Amino acid sequence: MTTVTSPIAGRAIGLAAVPDPVFSGAMVGPGTAIDPAREPSEALAPVGGVIVSLHPHAYVVVDDEGHGVLTHLGIDTVQLNGEGFELLVNKGDTVVRGQAVVRWDPAAVETAGKSPICPVVALEATADSLSDVREDGDVKLGDPLFGWR
Repeated sequence: MTTVTSPIAGRAIGLAAVPDPVFSGAMVGPGTAIDPAREPSEALAPVGGVIVSLHPHAYVVVDDEGHGVLTHLGIDTVQLNGEGFELLVNKGDTVVRGQAVVRWDPAAVETAGKSPICPVVALEATADSLSDVREDGDVKLGDPLFGWR
């Protein structure tokens, strides 16, 4: 069982509330989403493992069990071309759970006209392989978001 923890602080809102049909329809995979606190912060690794994909606005960590977890910082933030995002690790790095991956400012994302909402998605998972999915309430850094078996 892999426990996926929150890479950011804010409020859990669930994937259905994400303003993007690819995420809200769980086409990328099941999971949840966080409406982040509007302050500059570091987005953390939601599991320990290897960074297999790394962009300023999104990253994937694959754990020892082969579970890939996507953290997507905001919606349509690829259009910001990395503006306001600072990478703190490199693709291929091994990270521990809770290690800082990207520094960003959700308020600046909002000012740029994009949604700062952050989907946290279990890639190539089925909805029934996740348990205890957080879809509401305040979430602190490192709080469990869901279990993946």
